[in-house]
Amino acid sequence: MSTPNVGTTETMTFAKAVNTALAEELRRDPTVFIMGEDVAEAGTPFKVLSGLVDEFGTERVIDTPISEAGFTGVGVGAAMTGMRPVVDIMFGDFLTLIMDQVVNQAAKIHYMSGGKLHVPLTIRTTLGATRRSAAQHSQSLHAWVSHIPGLKVALPSTPADAKGLMKAAIRDDNPVIIFEDKLSFQEKGEVPTSEDFVLPLGVADIKREGRDVTLIATSSMVQVALEAAKTLASDGIEAEVVDPRTTSPLDDATLIESAKKTGRCIVIDEGHRRYGASAEIAAVVSDGAFWWLDAPVRRLAAMDVPIPFAPNLEDLTVPTPADVVSEAVTLINP
Repeated sequence: MSTPNVGTTETMTFAKAVNTALAEELRRDPTVFIMGEDVAEAGTPFKVLSGLVDEFGTERVIDTPISEAGFTGVGVGAAMTGMRPVVDIMFGDFLTLIMDQVVNQAAKIHYMSGGKLHVPLTIRTTLGATRRSAAQHSQSLHAWVSHIPGLKVALPSTPADAKGLMKAAIRDDNPVIIFEDKLSFQEKGEVPTSEDFVLPLGVADIKREGRDVTLIATSSMVQVALEAAKTLASDGIEAEVVDPRTTSPLDDATLIESAKKTGRCIVIDEGHRRYGASAEIAAVVSDGAFWWLDAPVRRLAAMDVPIPFAPNLEDLTVPTPADVVSEAVTLINP
């Protein structure tokens, strides 16, 4: 396991873990501030930031106009001049509105300035379907920004990871984008209470040890993989569940070593299958573990269709534990 010594823990929701991480960093560093739509009094539509404005005031938890491009640009400028802004983008779908600020500015300033300028900017946003939010509020677009050199991309899957990765992002001198699955906010888990609990970016975590098949899963798909692993175990198949935690940088070594150990690998991701994160991870494993694999690396990802609003159709678009079990059984018993 790559998780550091955690000390005492407290049971809290994923949302509370994010809130706690932000509060600790706001207290620790006066250059940290948060801005976005409805982040102050409303605490975001998902209430993740509730209460922060009461402690830190409207000068550090700032409600902005409805102009993602505008306030993200302000965040980039503030980061370049010594602040550590956390820009809240309500839905990951709205990354479409800030691609110039993120891709052409934040990601490249350090390189274009010959290392003289830094952009310690954190962007927190969401991903994930099956919340009945329809085609424009349900996409998982983490592959887009993972493609851009100069950006770091994190996808926490547990409350503890949500805290540790958020704190790491804020303290990093590079722009970091954190994707939080909307369905994870009420998930509960043990979270270290130490203010020094910071998870390194670029280090994967083995959530469950196994010997027969490797399940590499991102974000909420980690929970899908863990549920599938329990079912497989009842049939005598021990699955190893590996959470990359970050898609950029990607911990190639941990993913490859797990696949070498088990000889079989399935990548599970909620982004679309074509040109997605699952394709890159599968390629990394195929290249690095080729001579140890007993079967081709398989992928389970979202269908290549706009996310439907109709619940019965939406539920068909993303991988389920049953899908993972079926794929694993087929790999082991072709």
